[in-house]
Amino acid sequence: MDQKTDDLIQAFVAEGNDFEDWVPSYSIAPTDVTPIIRERKRSDSGEVTRTIDAAVWDFHPSFMKESKRPQINARIETVATNGLWKGAFASSRCIVPMRGYYEWSEFEESGKTLKQPHFIHGEPSTLAAAGIYTARKVNDAWVVSTAIITREARDASGEVHDRMPVFLVPDVYDEWLSPEKLATEAEREGMVSLLQDISSGVASTITTYAVDRRVNNSRMIDPQDSDLIKPVETV
Repeated sequence: MDQKTDDLIQAFVAEGNDFEDWVPSYSIAPTDVTPIIRERKRSDSGEVTRTIDAAVWDFHPSFMKESKRPQINARIETVATNGLWKGAFASSRCIVPMRGYYEWSEFEESGKTLKQPHFIHGEPSTLAAAGIYTARKVNDAWVVSTAIITREARDASGEVHDRMPVFLVPDVYDEWLSPEKLATEAEREGMVSLLQDISSGVASTITTYAVDRRVNNSRMIDPQDSDLIKPVETV
């Protein structure tokens, strides 16, 4: 992600100053903090506000025990029915903004199998991935966490990996972010169908190119280094 907070505010027509200490990152790993856009209804006035907030990329509702594996992706095929996701899908939906994302392919070199990272991105400078979020209390503080909804990959993204995020277009932001609960099975199925249709269209605009293999080690790189998403030549 390489947009400043003010740019995100303008792109998603959200209120500002909710995530003031956020700085753009070109490498966000599971359990890192990322910005999300969400809508909530104020209990006192009933007013709905759209804000940019910090969320941990590791979906962790209060009822879930500690897990060794971060819960980062929710499959669209089961997001409306699986017990871990369905409550958030019904009433706690969000957008995870991103410049793009990384996936890896394998190749042989000197008898070894190595991984080549690819940067997958779209025509708009900021992509809007459909996400869900939850909040739980840790000690005396509320911690918001999120997962990205994924689908089978199509077009260029499918050349690198078999899954991809579900991407939205501005026309459906209001419907997706609405805090009104999807109370019936028909409403939830309708939302899944909308996601499938919209994301299929966005998938056709996705492109990909190889990037430096430094991306393979997220602990050893500077996440603010924009060179991480520069294209490189491969053998």
